[in-house]
Amino acid sequence: MITIGIDVGSITTKAAVFKANNILATHIIHTGYNVKMASQHVFSGALMATGLSAKEVDRVVATGFGRKRVSFADKVIQEITCHGAGAVFLNPEIRSIIDIGGQDSKVMVIDDTGQVKDFVMNNTCAAGTGRFLEIMARALEVDLEEFGNMSLNAQKTTHINSVCTAFAESEVLALISKGEKRENIIAGLHSSIADRIADISSQINIETPIMMTGGVSKNIGIVRALENQLKTPIFVAQEPQITGAIGAGLIAYSLS
Repeated sequence: MITIGIDVGSITTKAAVFKANNILATHIIHTGYNVKMASQHVFSGALMATGLSAKEVDRVVATGFGRKRVSFADKVIQEITCHGAGAVFLNPEIRSIIDIGGQDSKVMVIDDTGQVKDFVMNNTCAAGTGRFLEIMARALEVDLEEFGNMSLNAQKTTHINSVCTAFAESEVLALISKGEKRENIIAGLHSSIADRIADISSQINIETPIMMTGGVSKNIGIVRALENQLKTPIFVAQEPQITGAIGAGLIAYSLS
């Protein structure tokens, strides 16, 4: 049986192709303006990587913020459910997930089957999300991919007072004008995000081990800041962005 999970995020759209419980291929593209088209392109790209045709696909499950725009999906599932399933597939020991996406942050507690026991979400403000970091990268004139390693070279962590994206950008620009080093500012931004995640995590009984998912988890500076704040190691999969798509593909198989 061939199933595909599609996770349509605000910044990237991901797909995972399964044959039974084995991943045949994964594919990631930028979502762009046209969410419906992005879902079609990631579907085609994932199939191309396997050599399969669309007729050979038995079931498609969509998740993510744009899941309802995937017109060819057989079922749509909330992302927290898919992240739970994907997390235990990648690491059966995981009991909590921190997912920082393009426009929201989620913390989930799961059981040994990947079922979500509790969760908390911040979707009212862009602070601490991928969009937040993109805006800060533009203000600092630094490629976002460089943020992680640059923050590890900081001589100090420059405190960022505001958690609001607009105010934080103004604060960063003021620090630049004062001659503060970029590395120190970036370390401060990462520390601010870690503080925010720790704050929302305190609203539920977070358990260890913890996995971090989403594109922001590729930023080693954020991961280290969170480890320091939560005082525990954080597991990051080789490709953390596809966790939701993996979960969707697995759920598609279980629907048979």
